[in-house]
Amino acid sequence: MKYNPNIHHRRSIRLKGYDYSQTGMYFITICTQNRECIFGEIVNDGNGMKICVLNEYGKIAEKEWIKTAEIRPDVRIDTFVIMPNHLHGIIRIIADSVGAYCNTPRQEELRAEVPYASLFKSPSKNIGAIVRGYKASVTKQINILRNQPGVPVWQRNYYEHIIRDEESYSRISEYIKYNPLKWNQRDCVSI
Repeated sequence: MKYNPNIHHRRSIRLKGYDYSQTGMYFITICTQNRECIFGEIVNDGNGMKICVLNEYGKIAEKEWIKTAEIRPDVRIDTFVIMPNHLHGIIRIIADSVGAYCNTPRQEELRAEVPYASLFKSPSKNIGAIVRGYKASVTKQINILRNQPGVPVWQRNYYEHIIRDEESYSRISEYIKYNPLKWNQRDCVSI
């Protein structure tokens, strides 16, 4: 179906004018296609806690999330949890990194000198590119395993929240850490 702006009201959920490549911490949530529970299951650990036991696909999702920081020197992975049908995680971007992959001039300096500086911004150093790369890698590996090329693993888009202070960071970290405790089997769509 051809895009029709009168029918398809695709609006960005990102903060208008915000530079998602700048130094900061971001709370990310990514959900599976149709909220299908493909990464594992929530079980009682025997000590009154609930944990997510990851299956083969869940282990891929976890490995690739951790790998995000390994392949991007300007990214740090903080608290995260892989749930049966979504991921919650905190990403820290350190925009002042320099080196073989992070040698673009600082954006504030460029903007002061060149009005069209945003043309030089590295697209691989923002939250959108990080999430896009993660989703693509997980999807490719899972689809190879299940022999279903081109089948979506993730729903379109993702949720993000800019973490602005220590109080917000603490609250979000606790939310992520205890997310399995809040799990309700009704949150899961069977596949």
